[in-house]
Amino acid sequence: MDTGLNIVVVEDHDALREVTVEALCGLGHHAVGVDCAEALDDEIGALPIDLLVVDLNLPGEDGISLARRLRAAQPEIGIIMVTARNQINEKLSGYDSGADLYLTKPTSVEELGAAIQALARRMKCHQQERPAFLLNLGALFLQGPQDRVSLSAHEAAMLSVLARAPGHRLESWQLIELSGKAETDFSKSTLEVQIVRLRKKLVQVGALNQPIKAVRGLGYQLCIKVIVE
Repeated sequence: MDTGLNIVVVEDHDALREVTVEALCGLGHHAVGVDCAEALDDEIGALPIDLLVVDLNLPGEDGISLARRLRAAQPEIGIIMVTARNQINEKLSGYDSGADLYLTKPTSVEELGAAIQALARRMKCHQQERPAFLLNLGALFLQGPQDRVSLSAHEAAMLSVLARAPGHRLESWQLIELSGKAETDFSKSTLEVQIVRLRKKLVQVGALNQPIKAVRGLGYQLCIKVIVE
């Protein structure tokens, strides 16, 4: 493996979480562990996540709800469920909520490592197949697989900071700061109008679905890879 993945293990059993994280780090990944979905939200803002290893029986928000929420917010993230729930209806629910793989406990670290490696190969192939989007800050244009469009300086700045931000997401106030105005002088509805215009330009050059998604209670997330030069 040339490069490791950024992995978060969501497991409320302290000893199991620590052993899993240590094993994944030993395999060359960058792994951290949290004990609940709420703690994961803090981790998402700290680093981009490639893959989530999640237990289903969690305090607070359960693993099914968490997987469904993350799959909607980050379509390209890898999700592996590791759980004691082994009934067929439970497995189907797991896959329906967004899991790539569903492993039943007890699961050895060797099996989990092999599953992650197999999923990583599929994720890498998928990423290589995706069309590239190029943002030229000097000439203020966006080049995609279908077209090329001009951007305003503010649109280019917003796209640039989203492309470079951890997890490709920023809070609304951070995007508002780019305007050079105070939040009281620049409403969130005005920001939404600018995001809508930028989305339309991304779709025009070849992006699918919603290339920029609203993150409830936070701000916005860029869901495609944009190369900034």
